[in-house]
Amino acid sequence: MIEFSGDETLLQSTVRSFAEKSLKPKAEEIDKLEGFNEAAFRAMGPLGLLGITAKSEYGGSEMGCIAATIAMEELGRACASTTLSYLAHSILCVNNLHENASPEQKKRYLPKLITGECIGGMGMTEPGAGSDALGLATKAVKKGNKYILTGTKTFITNGPVADVFVVYARTGATKKDISTFIVEKTFPGFRLGKRLHKMGMRGSPTSELVFDECEVPVENLVGEENDSVAHMMKNLNIERITISGISLGIAGATLDYSLTYAQERTQFGKPIASFQMVQERLAEMATQRDAGRALVYAAGRAYDKGNREMDLGAKSKLFTAKMATVAALDGIQILGGYGYMKEHPVERYMRDAKLMEIGAGTNEVMRVIIAKKLLGEA
Repeated sequence: MIEFSGDETLLQSTVRSFAEKSLKPKAEEIDKLEGFNEAAFRAMGPLGLLGITAKSEYGGSEMGCIAATIAMEELGRACASTTLSYLAHSILCVNNLHENASPEQKKRYLPKLITGECIGGMGMTEPGAGSDALGLATKAVKKGNKYILTGTKTFITNGPVADVFVVYARTGATKKDISTFIVEKTFPGFRLGKRLHKMGMRGSPTSELVFDECEVPVENLVGEENDSVAHMMKNLNIERITISGISLGIAGATLDYSLTYAQERTQFGKPIASFQMVQERLAEMATQRDAGRALVYAAGRAYDKGNREMDLGAKSKLFTAKMATVAALDGIQILGGYGYMKEHPVERYMRDAKLMEIGAGTNEVMRVIIAKKLLGEA
């Protein structure tokens, strides 16, 4: 069992209740229609979830990586799509700004993001640079009191609905000459590119972002020019730990549904839960989920104590992403033909889980990070 503090246990029960009432009933609909549960998303503001890692002076809850992961797991059990949008807002945008922005920038942007008045996103991935996070082509050139951004971002979670984006762009000749900018959707030269239609996570709006000589005030540069590689890596680490919570949530939802179904469904005159092959899949599902929880919350606890080693997030994400996909596939197998039908949620769990093996760094990239750490130690 994972030991949580009193505040963390209260958070867990509060978020679970909210997710059951506000997210789960809409999950199938927004998946089918490629919609967005905006009402529930904005309702997370008064609950303190949208600024879960931010200081109270900006309206935040002053909690840490563990708390954010608990929120991801409980929300992810009910609706992984909405939880992915929540992660893009609360970690990729709010936490990023809270950790790296100036006091003036924090005062200007964080309160509205934390109440839910504004929705946030982050622009890193580009059409020609996916796994190569430093291979950005989007450029920013300083002209007078503005930076002019030119380029395209893709696979941007919350792209169609966000008001504010944290955007990475190249500001020098070398690969590490990357800077961070706060871009509002109303800035001249900014526009949404095509909306992207996905296999899973369909209730999390995704699009391209286009910067056509986009004008960004100089005061919206985060930190100094060319110093954002550290920003990027630091936020990727907490992103990978917390996104692992979504994988835990998907696996938990799959296990719950499969257990209920296996006890109710009969074949050859008895519940299929009495068949050893079904029991094997259920037992593996439960064991792997619990192993994943132990790994992820140990990583989150280490992160909150100041450990920023990149393999914390990489190991968490690699294990849980694989685990959630296998769990969902096993859930489909337990349900048989019914598992392949949209009237049961396990097929949605499988489609949602697959993204966990791709987004925030592919499984292959996670293995490279882990191997580099091992070889460095050797």
